[in-house]
Amino acid sequence: MSCVLARPVSELRSPSNPLIKDVRRAVTRSAATKKGLWVAESLRLFDEALASRLKVDTVVAAVRRRREVEARLRGHGDVTLSIVDDNLFAQITSTETSQGVLALVEPPKCDLDELFKGVPLVVALDAIQDPGNVGTIVRTAEAFGGTGVVLLKGTAHAANPKTLRASAGSLFRLPHIEGLEPEELIDEIDKRGLCCFAASPRAERPLSKARFERGCVIVLGSEAHGVGPALRDAAEDLRIPTRAVESLNVSAAAAVVLYEASRRRSASGESRNDRGMR
Repeated sequence: MSCVLARPVSELRSPSNPLIKDVRRAVTRSAATKKGLWVAESLRLFDEALASRLKVDTVVAAVRRRREVEARLRGHGDVTLSIVDDNLFAQITSTETSQGVLALVEPPKCDLDELFKGVPLVVALDAIQDPGNVGTIVRTAEAFGGTGVVLLKGTAHAANPKTLRASAGSLFRLPHIEGLEPEELIDEIDKRGLCCFAASPRAERPLSKARFERGCVIVLGSEAHGVGPALRDAAEDLRIPTRAVESLNVSAAAAVVLYEASRRRSASGESRNDRGMR
């Protein structure tokens, strides 16, 4: 039986079609579309977008994926579906081996109060320009209980399709803010009485000495330049003890720091619960 959709299905054949041109422009510039939509490529991100609370405006699928995409869209009658020739789809994707589907998604909205609510564990990325590292760190932050991410000015954008793919859907869920200057972040940290830690391979204080149990911001810098001077001055430097190598890739360093923060917070919570039961 054929799948009957409560939505119009358009077939786009021309490279000059406005939607095709808009998607190609966004992918080429590693940015959002003219309507401010994220280009989420791959079946994984398509599924994550549908499962999120975000609005999926349009799905663009190659002919070879049509039936599979239509099946996944059951129950999502408000999503527009556009079908394109396989060769044309290959011209608008950023991947060498395309999976034949992309979703145009309204990005989540977040303000500073939401980002820092409760006892925050926020990761701030200082001029990390590799979108793969940025997306991986966002995914790692969600995995280890991070409450939000700040993409400081000079960091790869969340809208970059490579950032979105590396985040594996975490950018759809984890609160984040883009474009803050370091000085603006420092003002927020001071105003809210948070701890601030900066990862540095030359720091004297080892990771085990950090007080992650309190509300805090963990700052990570690029591998080439590290954390910038403004945030270095405002933060306590932390060193990850290593053997044979001086430093780790920034996404690997993020995983180590966030795992330790998660472990310490869990242990602190268990201790408080034990005291309460006595």
